[in-house]
Amino acid sequence: MTGDSAPHLTALDKPILAAVDGSANSYQAAAWAAVEAALHHRPLHILTSVAIPTGFGPGALLTEDDTEWLRRGGERIVAEAARVARTAAPGEDLAITTEVTFELVPMTLIERSAHAGMLVVGSRGLGAFQRGLLGSVSTAVTHHAHCPVAVIHGMSAIDAVSATQPVLVGVDGSANSVPAVDIAFEEASRRKVDLIALHAWSDTSATDLPVAGWDAAHDVAEALLSESLAGFGERYPDVAVHRITVADRPARALLDQSGNAQLVIVGSHGRGGFSSMLLGSTSNTLLHSVEVPMIVIRSR
Repeated sequence: MTGDSAPHLTALDKPILAAVDGSANSYQAAAWAAVEAALHHRPLHILTSVAIPTGFGPGALLTEDDTEWLRRGGERIVAEAARVARTAAPGEDLAITTEVTFELVPMTLIERSAHAGMLVVGSRGLGAFQRGLLGSVSTAVTHHAHCPVAVIHGMSAIDAVSATQPVLVGVDGSANSVPAVDIAFEEASRRKVDLIALHAWSDTSATDLPVAGWDAAHDVAEALLSESLAGFGERYPDVAVHRITVADRPARALLDQSGNAQLVIVGSHGRGGFSSMLLGSTSNTLLHSVEVPMIVIRSR
């Protein structure tokens, strides 16, 4: 571990955990994580792995010099990430700790996620040999992490213009979308921006649907969205909500709207079936297509 030692953290003070690998995308993740930590008044813990994945030679063959060289490289990475984080959240009383581990990335992050408030990763990294391929790691942790996972794509969306854009949440009426809606309201409230709540209720486009029954299906969708949002307005009176129901594929509808948002939030899976929002396939699709930061919420 480098820098200050990681403090003993209570359940009410779980850190934002950011994984970095020296790539530009991972430093964007560190910047976003710093802003998120400051918004939630949580500490930020930055971690990198210098483990050599299986297939590149057994770790037992590493000499002490090799191990020291890897460790120093990891320390340079987390030091730069901490510098980026400080720059992204200037003037904030943000506690930052850093760590270099020789454990492989995916399992380490999944284990650590049980003690984190949120896990933040880049959508792509330097490659398998160089610090663990965060692209594949992001897919693994969104499926198995014990906390919400933020995946940072081509932009961290922490600039002044992006900071005024709304938060976008996918709503499908399933139990798993409830925590996604809850976190979306909280994120919008802390950012002082509007919330777009989108419910896509078809696996086809509106132009492919028969006219008969369309109005009734639309009314059902509107009612489901209203029911899913019930009570949150009273808890977050400062958040203006824009409701969108659309007869379209969930991933496509969310991707279309994401261009007007600073953050997309979805559940890791939905109810399944033709008429539901297939958040399992949706979250996977968006991981590889949306450009703004995205938070995936697993069932609690």
